[in-house]
Amino acid sequence: MASQTQGIQQLLAAEKKAAEKVAEARKRKARRLKQAKDEATEEIEKFRQERERSFKEFEAKHMGSREGVAAKIDADTRVKLADMDRAIQTRKEPVIQEILQFVYNISPEVHKNYNHK
Repeated sequence: MASQTQGIQQLLAAEKKAAEKVAEARKRKARRLKQAKDEATEEIEKFRQERERSFKEFEAKHMGSREGVAAKIDADTRVKLADMDRAIQTRKEPVIQEILQFVYNISPEVHKNYNHK
C-alpha cells in the first residue's frame, strides 16, 4: 500500500509539474503575442507617419503651402473686385441716364385688351 501511495504521490507531483509547465508556456505565449502586437502597432504608426510626411511633401511641392494658396486666392479676389469697381464707375452714369429716359418718356396708350363699350 505504501508503494501505491508513493506512486500516486509521484503521479500527482508529475501532474502538478506538467500543469505548471503548461501555465508557464501559456504565459510565455501571451507575452509573445502582446509583444508582437506592440511591435506591429509601432510599425504601423511609423509607416503612417512616413506616408503622412511624404504626402505633406508632395502637397507642398505641387500645391504650395495652404497659406500660400489662401493668399493667392485673396489677391485674385481683390483684383477682381477692383475690376468690378472700375467697370461700375465707367458704366454707372450711362445706365442711370438710360433708366431715367425710360421713366421720363412714357407714352400713354390704351391696352390692346381694353374693350371700350
